[in-house]
Amino acid sequence: MGFKTLCLGMLCVFFLSHIYTPIPDNIEESWKVMALDTIAKTFTFMGICLENIGIMRYEEFISIIFRMDYTQPLSDEYITVIDTDFVHIPVRLYLPRRQSETLRRAVIYMHGGAFCFGSCKQTAFDFLNRWTANKLDAVVVGVDYRLAPQHHFPAQLEDGITAVKFFLQDKILSKYGVDPSRVCISGDSSGGTLAAAVTQQVQNDPEIKNKIKIQALLYPGLQLIDTYVPSHRENEHGIVLTRDITIKLVSLYFTKDEALRQAMRKNQHMPLESRHLFKFVNWSTLLPEKFRKDHVYTEPILGRSTYSFPALMDYRASPLLANDSQLQNLPLTYILTCQYDILRDDGLMYISRLRNVGVQVAHEHIEDGIHGALSYMTAPFYLHVGLRIKDMYTNWLDKNL
Repeated sequence: MGFKTLCLGMLCVFFLSHIYTPIPDNIEESWKVMALDTIAKTFTFMGICLENIGIMRYEEFISIIFRMDYTQPLSDEYITVIDTDFVHIPVRLYLPRRQSETLRRAVIYMHGGAFCFGSCKQTAFDFLNRWTANKLDAVVVGVDYRLAPQHHFPAQLEDGITAVKFFLQDKILSKYGVDPSRVCISGDSSGGTLAAAVTQQVQNDPEIKNKIKIQALLYPGLQLIDTYVPSHRENEHGIVLTRDITIKLVSLYFTKDEALRQAMRKNQHMPLESRHLFKFVNWSTLLPEKFRKDHVYTEPILGRSTYSFPALMDYRASPLLANDSQLQNLPLTYILTCQYDILRDDGLMYISRLRNVGVQVAHEHIEDGIHGALSYMTAPFYLHVGLRIKDMYTNWLDKNL
């Protein structure tokens, strides 16, 4: 009996050591954040255990959890909600019911989920897009792009571009009563990656007549060639999202080959021929001083890997790698970053890059913000910071779109 109790105690200590993360003092609703962090890391722990014993892959288990949160297209007295397809891409439309004497604004939203999980049908995104449509009296389009690892890059980007190009056709804009000059692309986290990449493609494609007026990127991931920027170091064991899980999921965006994940963990995954790209993500020059702190910049070790993934150098996968001439054509941009977020520095570096080429950027930094805060806007898991970010984002859209 004593031995079993000892083993159980050791197991509990081992488990708690893997999921416990100290919560910074300035975090609002710290007890609730701790509870959400514990739930997220418990699911992560369970998924990794299931993968290690061969029952199912980690991402398959987490996908099951996400799918339990999908909603039906329920209309209300203010908004008509419809699930349909743009070409072959599933989308969810939010159409205001009230009459309008003028053409409406439109927002195309790319949901987050590390390219592997989620849907615009999730409760939080359904709530956000419904709220946006009602507050702005705007047509909102939620895009359900294909997910990794069943579909690797560039499938997600291709779906985003296909949906946006379809919507920007004159006949489709006219069908939904949308002003061609007042269209926004938005996205959070990996959806922010896709929103940034799609906007770059649309704005630089001479064959697309109708362009994007503004883009809104909410704690976006914008590069993967340097996996040891200051925000990665400071949030290695971060709230909800850790560095190891981030790298695991991002590597699945490209391949199931474990070699890439292991190399990314060491920041030794880029080939020799990528050296010229690091000037675009050199945080020692692109980050404001308050975020550089006392971190020392060292260029990642190149050419250590034996595999070849050309996509790692593709600016469509890492929008920060776009050259200045591609960035110059981008529209007014809103970027929101969170202090306690492993992706924080991607947004901050993009702000510097855009401003350096003359693009207007509005930036809001949430000092007590965590990654994925917008996923926590509905009961029973709502956080005030998530609702605050929702209001900041939609208020900016209302003033600028």
